[in-house]
Amino acid sequence: MGLCVSVASSVHDADYGIDDNVVVIENNYNDVTSGDASSIGSAFSRQGSKGINQDATIFYQGYGSENGVLCGVFDGHGQNGHVASKIVRNRLPSMILNKRLSLGKITDMPSNSSIKWKDACESCFKMMDKELKDCERLDFSFSGTTAVVVVRQGDDLVIANLGDSRAILGTKTEDGIKAVQLTTDLKPCVPAEADRIRRCNGRVLCLREEPHIQRVWLPHQDSPGLAMSRALGDFILKNHGIIATPDVSYHRISPSDEFIVLATDGVWDVLNNDVVVSIVNSAESEDAAAKGIVDASTAAWEEKYPTSKRDDSTVTCLFLLNKANSN
Repeated sequence: MGLCVSVASSVHDADYGIDDNVVVIENNYNDVTSGDASSIGSAFSRQGSKGINQDATIFYQGYGSENGVLCGVFDGHGQNGHVASKIVRNRLPSMILNKRLSLGKITDMPSNSSIKWKDACESCFKMMDKELKDCERLDFSFSGTTAVVVVRQGDDLVIANLGDSRAILGTKTEDGIKAVQLTTDLKPCVPAEADRIRRCNGRVLCLREEPHIQRVWLPHQDSPGLAMSRALGDFILKNHGIIATPDVSYHRISPSDEFIVLATDGVWDVLNNDVVVSIVNSAESEDAAAKGIVDASTAAWEEKYPTSKRDDSTVTCLFLLNKANSN
C-alpha cells in the first residue's frame, strides 16, 4: 500500500471509515519516502488473512523541532480494534507533544528532557485511555490496541511501549550489524506482568490448543483471552490487571547506531531480531526497508504456519545515519 499524508484529528471527529493504515506527516524538511540520500525512514503495512487490517503506523517528521521525529506502530484487537489503533495513532502524538511543551523547552539538557518526555508519555497514555473509554460512538470494553512509540530529538531517543509490538536498534559492531532490543514484549508470560494480573484477580492461562500462548481471562468467565498484559482499551479487564501505563526508556544515539525498526507482532511472531536487522541492512534503499521486512514476514508465515490465518504486519524504519547533522 502507499503512504499518505495526514494530520491528527480528535476522537469525535475521526473518520472511522478511513482505509489509511500508514500516515506520514512531513514538516517540509527532508523527504521521508524518497530513496535518495536524504531519506530518513519508511513505513509499510499489509493486511493478514484474518479480516480487516487492524494495524496502524505513523512517521511524523519535524516533531517538536526541525530535526525531531516520532514513529509509532499500533496493533488493534477485538471487534473495534481497527478503530482503536487509528484513533490512538491520530491523537497520541499531538497529545504527547503538547504535554511535553507544557513541561518546558524541548531543548532542555538531556537528563531533564528525558524525565519530562517520560512524564509526558505516561500522562498522555492515561489520557488516551480515558478518551477511548469516554467515546460514545463505539464500545472498547472488549477491543483495544497496543502502542510502541519512539521520539527522537537530536541524539536522544525516548521509547514508550505498551503491549507486544516491539522496537529494535541496528548498531554497527566489528562483526557487522547487531540487533539490540529496545522494548520488552509485555505479555502475560512475563512473571511481573502475570503477578500484577493475578493480584487483581485476573486469570493467566493457556488454551489447550495453544499451550505456548498465555492469555488473560476474567475471574469467573472464559473471556476475553487477551494475549498482551498492557493495552489501551480492553476496559472489561482494567480492574483485573490490564493497565495503560507504558514502559518508558531512554537511549542516547551513538555513532555506531544506524537504524530503528518498530513492528507489530505479526512480524515478530515469525522473524527474530537478527533477521529483521539483516533485512534492513541489505535493503536496496531506505524506502524499501519496511516493505522488505513485511514481505519476509509474509513468506515466513506461509512457510511456518501454512494452515493458520496470517496476522497483519506493519513496520516503520527510522534511519539514524544523518544524526551527525541533527544537532
